[in-house]
Amino acid sequence: MSEHPATRPDAAGTPGAAARLDPAGYAEIHRPLRARADGKPAQTLVFLHGGNVANWMWDPQVKAFPAYQVFTPHLPGFGARATEDWHGLDSAADDVAAFIAEEVEDGRVHLVGLSLGAVIGLRALARHPELFATALFSGAAIRPVGAAARISAATQLRFGDAEWFWKVQAGAFGIPANSRRIYSDHGLSLRPENMKAMTEEVYAGGLPEGLGDFAGRLLMVAGAREPAVVRKGFADVAAVRPDTEFRIAPGMHHQWSIEDPLFFNAMVRAWIERGEAHPRLERVPGL
Repeated sequence: MSEHPATRPDAAGTPGAAARLDPAGYAEIHRPLRARADGKPAQTLVFLHGGNVANWMWDPQVKAFPAYQVFTPHLPGFGARATEDWHGLDSAADDVAAFIAEEVEDGRVHLVGLSLGAVIGLRALARHPELFATALFSGAAIRPVGAAARISAATQLRFGDAEWFWKVQAGAFGIPANSRRIYSDHGLSLRPENMKAMTEEVYAGGLPEGLGDFAGRLLMVAGAREPAVVRKGFADVAAVRPDTEFRIAPGMHHQWSIEDPLFFNAMVRAWIERGEAHPRLERVPGL
């Protein structure tokens, strides 16, 4: 297999001098900080970031899983890869799969994605189902999005080179105060042509062929306060994969891994370790 674009951390888990880093200096690979209580080898947990952020958004999750090997890959066109061209959702899914296959020798990984990361994650499951033991996706746009989201995307394309725009966005999305500078710097690094191509593809909606071939556990989640189009897409997933679990996160907005990291982390742990939807999550009527 060809070398993945990233330079890997050394054996101690410290990024090498040429490691690919985002504006926050956040690494892609986080080695376990302690052994598992049962003495078994560490499992691997992969987090795929959203579209207006980069892999640094997962820091609260990385810290919550010290007995896991945690991957927080940069997606093409974002973070330290902002200079790269966007080649489509399927290409991004293959990129993630190549990253995992190169780094994990034994066992399948647990996959978590939010927003763009959830959309790419669905394609990774469909195209490379053998790599994954479980998957949890929140905020996936499965059906075509409405006018409000498209207007927001157009506004970003118009003002994305202005620092004030990203400061306003940081406040609107609930980005913590200590991360707003990073968020703004990252936003200014995004290439308009990449963002235009990516948003057009994501906003068109749709599910990848082959999703039903994934044999592991799949949990789909929507924040109660994010656009209703997210939960409406659950029915489309159920049609091709009836054993999927569907839940609503009460009181949460789209970027709720940052909004309530303790709840988000507890949800991830319940799903990957016990195969259970967290009890605070609400069932979706009819699914």
